[in-house]
Amino acid sequence: MAADGLITIPSSFGPKVTLDRLEAAIKARGMTVFARVDHAAGAAQVGMALRPTELLIFGHAKGGTPLMQTHQTAGIDLPLKALVWEDPNGKTWLSYNDPAWVAKRHELGAAAQPIVDVLAAALATVASVATEGERGGH
Repeated sequence: MAADGLITIPSSFGPKVTLDRLEAAIKARGMTVFARVDHAAGAAQVGMALRPTELLIFGHAKGGTPLMQTHQTAGIDLPLKALVWEDPNGKTWLSYNDPAWVAKRHELGAAAQPIVDVLAAALATVASVATEGERGGH
């Protein structure tokens, strides 16, 4: 499990390309993208500076609903979210909540473990597609 339940991986691409690749990988796996929140654009609207920081909210009811059926409080952490951000050195990172941490936080128990494992594998896959590989490909 990642420290504080957050998994953060470096990207080989800039913020926009990383998030575009992530969104495409999520859609290719049959998940729904609910929102794309550009925190830097929001900061600019109020005259504040923020390095590129964008949140993608996504999921699939088949994965999230059983977790919420166990404990509805899991709904605070669902749908899934991924944050793409640029550090002060211009390096791009992708961060997301570890599904095992979400399960522990909401005391989902052993019955939820198969679903948690599927979510963890799906997140690792889409994160890898978004952050690695050919710079021109999707």
